[in-house]
Amino acid sequence: MSYFKPSIDSRVDYSLILPVICLLIFGIMAIYIAVNHDYPASAWAIVGQQIAWIALGIVISFVVMFFNTKFLWKMTPFLYVLGLGLMVLPLVFYSPSLVASTGAKNWVTIGGTTLFQPSEFMKISYILILSRSVVQFSQRNKDKIRTIKMDWLLILELFLYTVPVLILLTLQSDLGTALVFMAIFSGIVLLSGVSWKIILPIFLTGVSLFIAFMLIFTWEGGRAFLHNLGMPTYQINRILAWLHPFEYAQTTTYQQAQGQIAIGSGGIWGQGFNVSNLLVPVRESDMIFTVIAEDFGFMGSIFLIALYLLLIYRMLRITLKSNNQFYTYISTGLTMMLIFHIFENIGAVTGLLPLTGIPLPFISQGGSSIISNLIGVGLLLSVSYQNNLLEEQQTGYSRRRKKIILKKLK
Repeated sequence: MSYFKPSIDSRVDYSLILPVICLLIFGIMAIYIAVNHDYPASAWAIVGQQIAWIALGIVISFVVMFFNTKFLWKMTPFLYVLGLGLMVLPLVFYSPSLVASTGAKNWVTIGGTTLFQPSEFMKISYILILSRSVVQFSQRNKDKIRTIKMDWLLILELFLYTVPVLILLTLQSDLGTALVFMAIFSGIVLLSGVSWKIILPIFLTGVSLFIAFMLIFTWEGGRAFLHNLGMPTYQINRILAWLHPFEYAQTTTYQQAQGQIAIGSGGIWGQGFNVSNLLVPVRESDMIFTVIAEDFGFMGSIFLIALYLLLIYRMLRITLKSNNQFYTYISTGLTMMLIFHIFENIGAVTGLLPLTGIPLPFISQGGSSIISNLIGVGLLLSVSYQNNLLEEQQTGYSRRRKKIILKKLK
């Protein structure tokens, strides 16, 4: 009895790749429109550089797809330590002018050339180390009854891996990226089965602190009080820009005000490809959504969001399908990272949330973000690949067993 032998091609999850490719193409078009109006002499050079980063990210993603559980498990501690080491570099090698404009030391700059943002790659290492830690904790306590005390011990263990990252991000003054790490942390903690008796009080405490902060911020003299406590001026200005985007439209909130006007000017169908009537600072990066809304309108924006929803749906399907705990937590961390990036970026550009400098995944210009996100896709493809491989092995075993039984019956 012969049967079809599955190929490598049949194990690749093309339904995950398709929305990613569409997003990357969308991003290249949006970046071209932005830089063609803002830096026309360098437009093709910037677009070519973005395509080169995408190509490099795809190659790395393809290689990562073939990583198995054993290899990832062994490499995770080394990747975590390497990630922390890389995050020290921006504190030493940075551009004073870039720090003055952004307020953060999160880019490695050597000899006047900005190279990469280590925290983007640390997100992947962080997801891996938390996933490994949860699985190890479960294995150590598999014969014990889950208690509140054990839940606290798990949270403490995960937080110990988080503390060095948060310290380095504090030294870099990169609050936006710190929020991404906390979103990943929250997603993995929730999936780990921690009791609601812990989660609910923490959530309510967080909400209470946020309300208290906003009351102080909006109180007369509150901003001066927060500044004296150590809150950077650029963070205060970003919150002011969120609360009053048009009140300071000619000064501190110019970027947000221009971005919201650009989004509104797109209407339902947009003004057309490569049309730009407004100047929005750094719209090729953090404000890229304004380009899409202005040129392709509400319908183009909805199409972009639909692509993200399709991608998230496929990520969730891969997560639910996996029978490997390590892979399940990795998928969860990557899903939380992507959702937070999308929600924060689009929310900030449209005025629903404060601007934090978080790029739009697969769309914004920048090598570190693109390569990091494509590595994440590679990990998800690896999860799907291993799921399919396991199914093949189980199916093959079942068929071989059936063949043996038939022979015995004959």
